[in-house]
Amino acid sequence: MYFDLTETLYSLPGILIGFAFHEFAHAQTAVYLGDDTPRLQGRTTLNPFAHIDIIGFLMILLAHFGWAKPVQINPYHFKNKKRDDFLVSIAGPLMNLFIAFLFVLLSKLFLYLPENLLDKSTYDIVINILDYTVWINVVLFVFNLLPIPPLDGSHIFFGLTGLSGSPLYYRIQQLSTMILIVLIITNLLDKIIGPPIIYIYDNLTGILF
Repeated sequence: MYFDLTETLYSLPGILIGFAFHEFAHAQTAVYLGDDTPRLQGRTTLNPFAHIDIIGFLMILLAHFGWAKPVQINPYHFKNKKRDDFLVSIAGPLMNLFIAFLFVLLSKLFLYLPENLLDKSTYDIVINILDYTVWINVVLFVFNLLPIPPLDGSHIFFGLTGLSGSPLYYRIQQLSTMILIVLIITNLLDKIIGPPIIYIYDNLTGILF
């Protein structure tokens, strides 16, 4: 665990944007598919403070591993429970991927600003913030697809395989915190999600640069 103030300040906008849009996508998709629970709980907003879990937010700043406040849904309100649960689950990660692409585009457009519009230090700060936002949202996209409860990937994987609600799912759910801790401590998490993160980041930035 380490804390770098400059890195934290650069990454803060990306974290707030990533968390807010991720949870908003879950909430809005659920409402669209017939479950009004997220709207009633005030989660269909892009205000990041509606989605922040204080402990999870502090953890991502200090330990580079954290979480937002999960959007609560009632799948029994869906017309097609299996399909709609999948769509709600995938909406969050896909939103992060979209945000990453959008900020790559903004980075490219920023290069065409008149040279005298900003001084070099301000220009460097803006570019760093844009780049951190791309990186953080790619990380959120990949990390949330891990098939470990309560991550979105677990709903997707166990839903598609028909194992949702099975003894195996509940057993993994009980051990999920321990599994994540072990993956982090042993550095296995970086080895698992690092390559796809770098691959997606390099290809995204390579599209326009």
